Amino acid sequence: MSWSLDDDLAFYAAEGIDGVGVSLRKLEDAPGGVDAAARRVASAGLRVTNLIGLGPFELTDPSGWPGHRDRLLAAVDAAAIVDAGCLVITTGPAGQLTWEAAADALAEAIGPVLAAAGTAGIPIALEHTNSLRADIGFVHRLRDALDLAARLSIGVCMEINACWAERGLADSISDGVAENRIALAQVSDYVIGTLGTPDRAVPGDGDIPIERILGQLLAAGYDGAFDLELIGPRIEAEGYAAAIRRSVSALDAMLDRLVL
Repeated sequence: MSWSLDDDLAFYAAEGIDGVGVSLRKLEDAPGGVDAAARRVASAGLRVTNLIGLGPFELTDPSGWPGHRDRLLAAVDAAAIVDAGCLVITTGPAGQLTWEAAADALAEAIGPVLAAAGTAGIPIALEHTNSLRADIGFVHRLRDALDLAARLSIGVCMEINACWAERGLADSISDGVAENRIALAQVSDYVIGTLGTPDRAVPGDGDIPIERILGQLLAAGYDGAFDLELIGPRIEAEGYAAAIRRSVSALDAMLDRLVL
C-alpha cells in the first residue's frame, strides 16, 4: 500500500506479472487524475481482475452520500477503461443502525452507482470485512454478504482472511458459486495471536487452512481469480517484493496440487 502506481507498474513489468488488482486510491493519487492513471494501466497490457474502491459511505449521514457516489461513479468509469473484472466495494459503517436499517441505507445510497455500473457492464462485488473493521463495513460474514448482495443484485468478494473460521463455510461457498455470486476470492494468511488488522501473512505462514478453502471453491465450480491481498506490518517488514514473490509461489503450489 505504500507503493505508488509507478512502483506497482514497474514491479509488474520486472516480474512478468500480468494479472493484477488495482487500487482506486492509487489512481486518485497518480499525476493527472483517475482517468489518466487508468489509461496508463490499460496501456501496460495488464489483465485487471478487480478495481478496489474502498472509502465507504457513512450510512448514518445521508448528506455525505452524493460525494461518495461521485467517487464511485468515477471508479466505474476507471473500471471500464481498464476492463476490470469487477469493482470491489465495502458497505461503510453502520454506526448505531441495526444491521437491517444499515442494509436499507446502503441500498438507497448506492443505487445510482449500481445503475451506472450496469450500463457500463461493470460487475460490482461487495467485500465482507473483519469485524474489527467496523469503520469500513458492517457485513462481516460471507453468508451475510451473499444475502445482501442478492438483494442488491451484485456479486461478492470473498475475503478468506475474514471468513475462514465461519460455521458452514463450505455450504456458503457452494451456494455462492451456484448462484454465480462469488466474483472474486481474496487470499492471504493470518497468524493466530495477531491482535490488529490488517496484518496479513504470506499464504502458508499462518493458520488459515487456505488449501482446504481453495479446494472448496474449486469443487463448487468457482472459475474466477484468486487475488493476493498483501497488507500490514508483516508484509511491510519483509518487503513487498519478497512477500509478493513468496505468495505467488505458495499460491501456485497450492492450486497445482488441487488441479493436477
